[in-house]
Amino acid sequence: MRLSWHRSSRLEDRFETWITQQHQRRVLAGETTPSGPCPDEGFLQDLARKSKSIALSDPRIDHTANCRQCMSRLLELREQNRSRQRRVAFTTAITASVLIAVSVAVAWHVLGRKASSANTAVVAQTVDLWDAATVRGEQPGQLESVSLPAAQVRVTIVLPRHSAAGQYLVAVTRDQNGNGLVAEATASTVANGEQQEITTGLDLRKAAAGPYFLSTTHEQDQAAYYYPLQIK
Repeated sequence: MRLSWHRSSRLEDRFETWITQQHQRRVLAGETTPSGPCPDEGFLQDLARKSKSIALSDPRIDHTANCRQCMSRLLELREQNRSRQRRVAFTTAITASVLIAVSVAVAWHVLGRKASSANTAVVAQTVDLWDAATVRGEQPGQLESVSLPAAQVRVTIVLPRHSAAGQYLVAVTRDQNGNGLVAEATASTVANGEQQEITTGLDLRKAAAGPYFLSTTHEQDQAAYYYPLQIK
């Protein structure tokens, strides 16, 4: 009956124990006498790999187990196999780590793009100042409070009654003296019946929630008109 390595694991374990615990030292010391010729390199390589094609009854196994030269080569080949397996395992682990890192990076990139897209979405807002009282420069008066989101805003401003047509500078500042500029842009008026309107973009994404001032300045007027503004 032909016994193979994979069909006789108990015999394999007994053979390994015998080699390593009882016989190896004597073989390497030259205290044993091998029978038959030395097997070729291919057989020793198969034996080192524990090839399933080698039967335990093969006489070349007995020779290898008693030959100092064959035993030395067998142990050398087995160590090479172990080193190769360790390298393969290490390479596999590194590859898996790289794949995980790439997957995480791609996921963060996708999430970042989604967050960036959400953050750069333009919000359309209308600010109606038609009936608003204004403060010119630092003069006190009855003020109309308006609000805008902390976002990229496309704002349409309905200017107060009797506002002149032309180009306006629109600004968002911390106070009504023009200090602490947050955003500014220019726009030309468009008539809408009796009203004058201006539409422009304001980037308020970096503005913290709180009180500000929205100002408008006509191109032929050096004074700005300020309106209390809440950024939310």
